[in-house]
Formats: sequence, structure tokens, C-alpha cells
Amino acid sequence: MASLTIDPPPRRRPVCLSHGRWTPFLFLAPAVLTLFAIGIYPTLFAVVTSLRHYNLTRTHDGFPFVGLHNYIAVLADHTFRETLARTALFYVTVMPVELALGVTIALALHRPGWTLMRAVVRVSLVVPLATTYAVVGLIGRLIFNRDFGVANQFANWFGMPGLDWLGDPRGAFAAIAVMDIWQWTPFCALIFLAGLSMVPNEVEEAARLETSSPLALLRHVQLPFLLPGLTAVLILRSADILKLFDMVFTMTRGGPGAATDLVSIYIQRVGFRVFDMGTASAQAILLLVLTIVLSRLFISAFYREID
Repeated sequence: MASLTIDPPPRRRPVCLSHGRWTPFLFLAPAVLTLFAIGIYPTLFAVVTSLRHYNLTRTHDGFPFVGLHNYIAVLADHTFRETLARTALFYVTVMPVELALGVTIALALHRPGWTLMRAVVRVSLVVPLATTYAVVGLIGRLIFNRDFGVANQFANWFGMPGLDWLGDPRGAFAAIAVMDIWQWTPFCALIFLAGLSMVPNEVEEAARLETSSPLALLRHVQLPFLLPGLTAVLILRSADILKLFDMVFTMTRGGPGAATDLVSIYIQRVGFRVFDMGTASAQAILLLVLTIVLSRLFISAFYREID
């Protein structure tokens, strides 16, 4: 009688999270966790804190929920409105200068010829961007020092008296504006130079044959390719100026008086000197909302898709 053989059941392949449908999630997990840890969680914590009476000097109260009371108090705060207006003045002072100088430098580097010089200038433009805000502030303190600063030495060479830049309200405001322009004009120039590199060579050469006016060439041929870069510059620089703290704090501590007391310095003072974290969080959230609104306006006004 033939023996009956029964085949063993097929062995199932062990489930491995590194294969199949889990693979994309494994690759995305580090980025998602990092984004949550340094971006989403602090923002959510700031929102929750802004809705509470979160004063670190009164921890025994248990941080009670106060709703929109902090936001109402911030909007009614005269000092906050003053610092916000001062920040807006700083914005309209430095932004047009940085854009104009950035476009000028980009157009100069985009012209044909001078290949070696163009490469050297491109490398040198990275130096201010690689300098941290605190170091820029220290450099500014040296340049605008009343006794041995370079700014007063230049003034003396032209027969003008030296100024106490950091001790005078207008001088201090001008000093931080100059240092911000020095640091971020190269960023604008590099972004605009990248936009100019997208212009088709044949189109640009044909336009140069048709007109000898650089302004006409810029307006009708090059400007459409600069608009995406202009939008990026406006968004990034707007967010950066609204939160500018390190450079100004290192140079002037917000003084003399309140001449350079920008909104970020005021938020730092409320949060880490008065220890009113609820009010400081509300101020920061309002600043975030303002940044988002400005970004949306710039995208609607300037951004265009290039086919």
C-alpha cells in the first residue's frame, strides 16, 4: 500500500517593515519627526500658552485658561504697537535698498565676459551670508564705534566730524540698517542672478540687437524671469526682518532709549525679563499671522508661472 505524503504548509514570509507599503513611511519618518519636534510642537505649545495666564513668577496659580484675553491685551498695548511700527519703518528702509542693489549686482554679473571676475565676486557674496547675526552685530559695534570706528574715520577723511552712532537714536537706527543691508544684499543678488540665468540666450541676444536700452531689456525680457525670485526674496526677507533679534540686540540692546527696539526684542523682554510667557506667546502668534498674510499678498501680487 502506497504511503500517503502530505506536503507541509507553505511558509509565510515574515513581515518586514523595510519592504512593501511601509518603505515610503520609513523614509519619511525622520523628516516628519524632526518637523514635528522643531516646528509643529513649539507652535502648538505657543498657541496653548497664549490662551493661558502663563506667568513664570506665579506658578502656584496653575496657569488658568483666559481665552483671547492675552491677544486683546497685546492689541491694546501701546508699546507693542510702537515696536511694530518701528519694525515696519525698518522694513521699508532696508528692503528697497537690498532689492535695488541686488538687481544691480545681478545684472552686472550677468553681462557676458569677465568670467573669472564673475566667479570671484560670486564666491565673495557668500561671505556675509555665512556670517551669523551675532557676529554681524559685533562687527557693527566696531565699525560704528565713536572713538575708533571705521565709519568715523571715513567721515574724518572727508572733513566731517565723527558721530556717536550707537549713542544717537537716528545714528543707531541707521547703523543697524546698514549692517542688515550689508548682510542680505548678496542674498538678493544671488537669487536674482539665478533668475537671470533662466533667460534663454537666443531671446536675450535678439533683444540686445533690437534695443540698446538696459531698462527696456530688463522690463520686457528679464523681469518675467526675476518675478519668482523676487517673490521668494520678499517672503524670506519679510519673515526674517519681523523676527530680527540677534544682530540688533548685539549692537544696541534696543537702544538708545527705544530707537532700535524692534518687535522681536520687545517680545523677548516680555517673555524672558517679565516672564509673562502667555503675553509673549500671543505677540509671537500675531507676528506669525502677519508674516503669513504678507507672504500670501506677495505671492498673489508677484508670482507668475513660467512655461
